[in-house]
Amino acid sequence: MATTLAAAPSERTNLGPMLIIGLLFFIFGFVTWLNGPLITFVKLAFQVGDAYAFLVPFAFYISYLVFSWPAAMLLRRTGMKLGMALGLFVMAIGAVLFGQFVSARVFAGALTGLFVIGAGLSLLQTASNPYISILGPIDSAAQRIAFMGICNKVAGILAPLLIGTLVLNGIGNLDEKVKAADPAARELLLNEFAAKIHAPYLVMAGILALLAIWIARSSLPDIEATTANSTPVRAGGSAARTGILQVPHLWLGVLCLFLYVGVEVMAGDAIGTYGASFHLPLDETKFFTAFTLTGMLIGYVAGLLLIPRVVSQQRYLAISAVLGVLFSIGAYLTQSYVSVGFVAALGFANAMMWPAIFPLAIKGLGSLTERGSALLIMAIAGGAVVPQLFVHLKQHVDFQLAFMLLMVPCYLYILYYGLAGHRVGQEQAG
Repeated sequence: MATTLAAAPSERTNLGPMLIIGLLFFIFGFVTWLNGPLITFVKLAFQVGDAYAFLVPFAFYISYLVFSWPAAMLLRRTGMKLGMALGLFVMAIGAVLFGQFVSARVFAGALTGLFVIGAGLSLLQTASNPYISILGPIDSAAQRIAFMGICNKVAGILAPLLIGTLVLNGIGNLDEKVKAADPAARELLLNEFAAKIHAPYLVMAGILALLAIWIARSSLPDIEATTANSTPVRAGGSAARTGILQVPHLWLGVLCLFLYVGVEVMAGDAIGTYGASFHLPLDETKFFTAFTLTGMLIGYVAGLLLIPRVVSQQRYLAISAVLGVLFSIGAYLTQSYVSVGFVAALGFANAMMWPAIFPLAIKGLGSLTERGSALLIMAIAGGAVVPQLFVHLKQHVDFQLAFMLLMVPCYLYILYYGLAGHRVGQEQAG
């Protein structure tokens, strides 16, 4: 194992580790943001409706709830560096499973592959997010995570464009052919379409496995969270924290991150289904995820320029939440491409939320950092729950109303956390 650092590296020495972690954020951004176009893909390949198609993000994101806490326990034994390598290897296994099962058109098996990919990502993120947060001063962590977010969202823009070109090309015409074909011809068309996903996922599995080996052998240092992210107790304050239940700002942050990931997935992965509900062409809606991620990329650049020089990360979080409320209402009050545009604009509003919430929630945890990180990574399950609520709610009310009813309360809670929630219990610490 690489030398364990007793404290975060200085700003002059952390460029190399930041570039390596940036590559990892690019990788799991690419894998994560494939889910949006995959919803469109499985609807045709497996001939299922929205409720079943939205099991794609559900299977992927629910794995965070299942595996993040065990991942934290594992990281205490392996260290962050080896944990990242193991996460990449597990993702490679999941990519192979997904490609194989989709080619065979076994829907449950395909969901299992996505679940395994999510398991690897839960380990990777449980290690990499606190790593980048405590790689330098915690008060400027949002700026470093914004750089990671740029890597993540550049990959996210490329992912739907790549799968749209390699796999979903001509999907509108194919959908019409499938509807008009007899049963035997329909099965042949669908089998050929499903098989197109196999090679890209095998290539991705190979790349992930090679990256795992490289990370394990790299000079990436381990950082000891106990001293890199500890906060001294003020004179006259309470005793040092001894358990995870004694940090209310963390638990409020867990709920905040749960709701944030929910709205992020709604804006990114569900935007294609949202656009299709206006009867927009499939050959256009398959690229809508890229529009949201472009908005996020612009938001990250803005965050890099403004935090912390012009505005604090908590204040920027509050501003972003207000924008989320306004854009959600705008989507409800408009129609067709304009409404979709407001949903895509949520990408800008969402961009700096994770970079602000995560460091605010783990601030001062010290030896509890890995466990706090695990709870926050478990909260990524919001990406499984909120879209499921949407797909079922829209069966009973207008889809635009369903969208607004889910999004606005989420953003209002995020606003509360940015203004006050992150300080709850912090008066006991320096």
